[in-house]
Amino acid sequence: MDLIHDFLNITLISSIFFALLLLVPLFYVFKFLSFLFKRCKPQESVSGKVVLITGASSGIGEELAYEYARRGARLALVARREDRLRSVLDKALLLGSPDAIIIPADVSNIQDSHHFVDKTINHFGQLDHLVNNAGIVQVKFFEEFSEKFSDLTPIMDVNFWGSAYAAHFAVPHLRKSRGKIVVISSTAAWYPTPGLSFYNASKAAMISFFETLRAEFGADIGITIVTPGLIKSEIATDEYKSQIKAETLPTESAERCAAAIVKSACQGDLYLIEPSWFRIGVWLKWFFPGLLECLFYFRFVKMHAN
Repeated sequence: MDLIHDFLNITLISSIFFALLLLVPLFYVFKFLSFLFKRCKPQESVSGKVVLITGASSGIGEELAYEYARRGARLALVARREDRLRSVLDKALLLGSPDAIIIPADVSNIQDSHHFVDKTINHFGQLDHLVNNAGIVQVKFFEEFSEKFSDLTPIMDVNFWGSAYAAHFAVPHLRKSRGKIVVISSTAAWYPTPGLSFYNASKAAMISFFETLRAEFGADIGITIVTPGLIKSEIATDEYKSQIKAETLPTESAERCAAAIVKSACQGDLYLIEPSWFRIGVWLKWFFPGLLECLFYFRFVKMHAN
């Protein structure tokens, strides 16, 4: 068995390496042509379709509700704050949504997740897009957490399990409509930002989870995985930017981000990085992972320890 591994280590790695040298340029030519084709191809119309959005009371989720409303979608808006949801509902109806409901719920509670999917189906009779947007963040270095880690459990409960619960109950209905799941992860999944270890992990878990579901579902359900950068919201406040030492980074408006997300989902994209210049970090992680980690250590830890 060891001889087999030794043989594969030599032959397989070298042959794949040279194959990639030939295939990668062809792949990017194909990707460019696919990009042009998608721009010429009509986008999916969501007029009259039913869209369920979690975390719809503020930030990206709120702006997603308005963007879908402008396109004539019927909306199920989910969040914990009922008063904020009512305000979003009123504006969405004014912007063009023919019908919308609010469902106060906590996505980290599996019973709540079952309830808001069921209520959406009972009211509209169908579900076409599930937008897993709800999320929370906490900035704290790993060594600062308590021994029981009880203060970080909600991060994974909301960010990862909240999206998994919603998908679980929505999938049978999305199969019927050949619908879509829109996953709002974060570029934090790619960046090793000190102080965001568990937040980063929860967002990376979302990406891996929904990539696997995409392989399981095939063409039955489309899945667009979105990794936003710094987007102006209740999370990305000036205080938050100060905590992660990102004061100089420009923040994109939630409205612009939401417009890009809905457009990408309606085009059937597999991934969206918004704003697109944040993909620089992804390239650094792929090709120079050690360098990226060193840069983050000196920028976020060493420079502020002195």
